[in-house]
Amino acid sequence: MGMIHKFSLNDINIALDVNSGAVHILDNEAYDVLDYYKDKNIDEITDILKNKYSKEQIVEAYNEMKTLEKEGLLYSNDEYEYHPSFVNRKPVVKALCLHMAHDCNLKCKYCFASQGDFGGERKLMSYEVGKKSLDYLLENSGNKRNLEVDFFGGEPLMNWEVVKKLVEYGNNEAEKKGKVFRFTITTNGVLLDDEKIEYINKHMHNVVLSLDGRKEVNDEMRLTINDKGSYDMIVPKFKKLIDSRAKDKYYYVRGTFTRKNLDFSKDVLHFADLGFDLTSVEPVVDSDHNPYALKEEDLPQIFEEYEKLAVEYANRKIKGDNFTFFHYMIDLEQGPCVIKRLSGCGAGCEYMAITPEGDLYPCHQFVGNEDFKLGNILDENLSIPRDIQLEFQNANVYSKEECRNCWNKFYCSGGCHANAYNFNDDILKPYELGCEMQRKRTECAIMVKAKIMLEGSKDD
Repeated sequence: MGMIHKFSLNDINIALDVNSGAVHILDNEAYDVLDYYKDKNIDEITDILKNKYSKEQIVEAYNEMKTLEKEGLLYSNDEYEYHPSFVNRKPVVKALCLHMAHDCNLKCKYCFASQGDFGGERKLMSYEVGKKSLDYLLENSGNKRNLEVDFFGGEPLMNWEVVKKLVEYGNNEAEKKGKVFRFTITTNGVLLDDEKIEYINKHMHNVVLSLDGRKEVNDEMRLTINDKGSYDMIVPKFKKLIDSRAKDKYYYVRGTFTRKNLDFSKDVLHFADLGFDLTSVEPVVDSDHNPYALKEEDLPQIFEEYEKLAVEYANRKIKGDNFTFFHYMIDLEQGPCVIKRLSGCGAGCEYMAITPEGDLYPCHQFVGNEDFKLGNILDENLSIPRDIQLEFQNANVYSKEECRNCWNKFYCSGGCHANAYNFNDDILKPYELGCEMQRKRTECAIMVKAKIMLEGSKDD
């Protein structure tokens, strides 16, 4: 069944044909005709809109819709649910998140990991556990050549010597098997120094730098052990790392916004002003009892911020600015790309997290929840429980009632399993507040593309 999503943003009328991914920029007549096009004939539509437009305008818009529909660009069918490459997909493990340290040298107020220890003991991953983890990924990755490994925490720089030994070991072993490890490190930057910066820039395919934006916002949330703000200590180190990083290597500066900074568009633009071109600022996810948790009543302001940011972002992009906001990068191509997006992040089957003790979980956000423990990497007879693996493998947009009927299903991949579980006790029931923000971000991202296209066509 065809599905259309239409919206107006930044004075641009947009209709997204959900199944084909086609985006149409419409004049006012076509935008209004679309409301009635499927349910009424041309005479009825003319009668409804006669006080707004002439008959010629209405007929022209109606015929335009007919042509688009005939070309498969409007009300197209969903051909993905039974597509052989979706139905017959056989996931193999292609990524691991290694918890190098269940310990941290910051105490961020919103931290889901309870200051790095995930509610357990403070521990560092041993070289042995790390080695076994990399071996496991090499042995269980089928024909996948590029394998992803994220050094995560807590704060992974607290276990720096082991990180370096694992990079060396991993590169040697991967080469023997004709594979490549692409390493990422996620850090708060406290322990960065010249030696670590140089090493990270040489050996890490990606680096995620945690910072929340403006000094006063960051220092309210991201506190050092002795309750001082961390901004002044960290920003110069991040600048140094980014300035000396090769252009073909990735990084991004990642922040979290909470109820305390609902004007977060200023934090995103602050990153741009600092010269950080690749950024992401994510909504905090926490239950209502926390004073900084987002609530339903905050959505109008959050939506306004996303829109304000999108307008400014589009203007900067048109001027050739390199600044990139992660949430406004959108792939509107369907076909093979969609098949990958339908299944979500791959947690629990293509991707897993491993704790310092070697326990496996579907992802870092399930760590510590014994119901989701998949085994231990040191176990010679490790066998991932098939029931949990299948539960995650089958948690796709077609198995979630709310997703199946949502226009955004091909862009959000069904949302975060951990958020669904933590809020609704069911990985198949998405976290609604997250869905609403995700839908707004997709609208903004599409508008940005449309605006850039419109400005480009003016120049031709």
